[in-house]
Amino acid sequence: MKLSLNFLKDYVDIPADVDSIKLGEDMTNIGNEYDEAGKLIKVSGLTIGKILECEMHPDSDHLHICKVDVGQGEPLQIVCGAPNARVGIKVIVAMIGAKLPGGEIKKGKLRGVESCGMLCSIEELGLEHKFLKPADIEGIAELGEDAVVGEDPIKYLGLDDEVIDFELTANRGDLLSILGMAYEVGALYGNKVKDIDLSHNDTSEDFSKEFNLDIQTENCSLFYAKKVTDVVIKESPEFIKNRLIASGIRPINNVVDISNYVMLEVGQPLHYYDADRLGNTLIVRMANDGEKITTLDEQERELTSNDIVIADKRGPIGLAGVMGGLSTEVEQDTKNIVIEAAIFDNVKIRLTSKKILRSESSNRFEKGLDPKRTLMAIERSCHLLEKYADAKVVGGMCVYDKNEKQDRVIEVTYSKIKQVLGMDIPNEDVKDILTRLALDFEEDGDTLKVTIPTRRLDIQIKEDIIHDIGRFYGMDRMEGKKMILPVVPGSYDKFKRNARNKMVSLGLNETLSYALIPEAEVQKFSTEKFETVKILDPMTEERNALRNSLLPSLMMVYEYNKNRGARDISIFEIGKSFHKIDGQYGEHLSLSCLMTGNYKKALNKANVDFYVIKGVLENLLDYLGFNGRYALKVEDLPTELHPGQAASVFVDGHKVGIIGKLHPLVTKDNIYVMELNLEKLAEYNHDTAKYKEISKFPGIEKDVAFVVANEIKSEDIEAIIKSAGGKMLKAIEVFDVYTGENLPEGKKSYAYNLKFENPERTLSDEEVTVVFEKIMDNVCKEIGAEIRK
Repeated sequence: MKLSLNFLKDYVDIPADVDSIKLGEDMTNIGNEYDEAGKLIKVSGLTIGKILECEMHPDSDHLHICKVDVGQGEPLQIVCGAPNARVGIKVIVAMIGAKLPGGEIKKGKLRGVESCGMLCSIEELGLEHKFLKPADIEGIAELGEDAVVGEDPIKYLGLDDEVIDFELTANRGDLLSILGMAYEVGALYGNKVKDIDLSHNDTSEDFSKEFNLDIQTENCSLFYAKKVTDVVIKESPEFIKNRLIASGIRPINNVVDISNYVMLEVGQPLHYYDADRLGNTLIVRMANDGEKITTLDEQERELTSNDIVIADKRGPIGLAGVMGGLSTEVEQDTKNIVIEAAIFDNVKIRLTSKKILRSESSNRFEKGLDPKRTLMAIERSCHLLEKYADAKVVGGMCVYDKNEKQDRVIEVTYSKIKQVLGMDIPNEDVKDILTRLALDFEEDGDTLKVTIPTRRLDIQIKEDIIHDIGRFYGMDRMEGKKMILPVVPGSYDKFKRNARNKMVSLGLNETLSYALIPEAEVQKFSTEKFETVKILDPMTEERNALRNSLLPSLMMVYEYNKNRGARDISIFEIGKSFHKIDGQYGEHLSLSCLMTGNYKKALNKANVDFYVIKGVLENLLDYLGFNGRYALKVEDLPTELHPGQAASVFVDGHKVGIIGKLHPLVTKDNIYVMELNLEKLAEYNHDTAKYKEISKFPGIEKDVAFVVANEIKSEDIEAIIKSAGGKMLKAIEVFDVYTGENLPEGKKSYAYNLKFENPERTLSDEEVTVVFEKIMDNVCKEIGAEIRK
């Protein structure tokens, strides 16, 4: 927000000793920081002169030797190359020692002729090129006959302004107007804001009887339309042009400039339609998907159903709050104008402006508008058009009003103010600050009932009032105090920490990734139905939704490392996952793991396959206290997993996660993943670890391989082995699954390592053999297995 001091002074008095830098510092002290402050035109050593003589340089076909009266005795001799230099015109003279954006002016000679200064064009004063006309560049500036020789040319041109470039916080949309700034600066220095002139004459006609408003969307809450006729389009008055320039807006003509001027004054954007190119109805509606409009910049835009459009019966004629349409543009021959002042949904405007164009107008709509300023803006516009464009204001106005204009009343107590700020502010000072802020109040003992005007959209709760009181009273007046806080014991999630520690001890590296992922990735790795949680205003489309699974994040980490030459990747992450079911938002803690290449632990190395990641899962669950309570079942699997090498993880009969190889349609790489819902696991965790003494006696291990039908699962065989093995059997481990040569078609082989042990004595080979043979017999009988030799 660029603030013109001259513009501001039209509405509030500023102490004489306050310049732009001082005002910027004072505003910073009350929470409104600025980036830069200083003069609009950063030059010195200029004066107004009059050319008394002008002759061609004897050694040049374009240089002139001028005698210039600068009101200081003898005329100065200045050599000038401008084509419009001539006797009698008044000009801008840069004296010896003058400082311009191009450097310091020094006495010198041009082709042998002494020159004691420089005659300046407007361009050489340092204005941005967007503010310049061709005449400002091609020749020296020609001042009017009323210019006084020896006076300051910058003041004569009305460019003796100072500008402060503020960095405003998002909640202070009221400060995007001169009136809003006037209230803030008035409170700062204790001065009242001056009234704005809204007066104008109306004709006897009633515009509302010949024109209709058709509001078809709830995204428009307020709409005024008024008409002016017999407009004369010409150059704007100097004060309007200069205030626009200081505010960073290029002057165009009186009509366009008045629209921008009013927007800067009161903060309400306006739009002007050529009434003769418009029907008798304005429609406000949501665009249709694929609908098109050609905007003022002559670009054809394709719209969606999220865009608010202004339309007539033929189609869209403007993008609400963002940009008008080319078909009803005000042009040089326009005579009759329909003025629009409205309030639209700020979120919709934000989305459209981000897609189409961010503008001064859309910036104000996005931050919220004061509904009481909307009518003020249209009346102010009529006043200026009547005064500076010779317009006749047609009586009557079309109005659509669904906006709440009631001032809010918030109660706050003196004791609450002192408690929150930690300062003993006298009650009289509190009332003085509220008075300076133009906030009406009623006092009832310790309580203040403060009326909040609609212009202060940022004040919603009592703490907002306290914040205003604190910043104007002065945070630098706050006395330091020792903090007295109760001492409470620290806490941490022991279950989560144990899970992390175990994964690290298993040789996996922990990652920390963004919770935001592409929307297209959210529904992956899940069989549950849920809504994607999208971000309203994402910074990039690659991060526009909250993840439901950590696995897409781990895949991004994998791709990043793979692209940099890494092949052996074993990583895990513990983080939040998000979802929305039946309109309710939720989140849970997950542990995810991704493994590929070689798995290295200590001096051991193995190629990652399903059994490696299954071993990681079993080690983790055993460590967390779920030994003997978990099972893997081939059911309810996401489509991203390989159907032949994947399973769901169950604890006590409840599904808690998934494990398996990624489907070849997802990636050609051999990648194995695992994901567990840590919150569910913690819920089933009994947290009562049982310990057994390690047996002092050696055990006996035996291997056996069964040939079974392809549909037989390993868990079915393991259940028979456990039943037949009894207490003597301490562990079962699958160490091989084989299909291929030397096996009948439709058959596969499972190989098991069985460990037998007795904690009280050493087992004999004979008694282990009895149990071992019983196991083999039972497996063969119950599922038709054969012993593989």
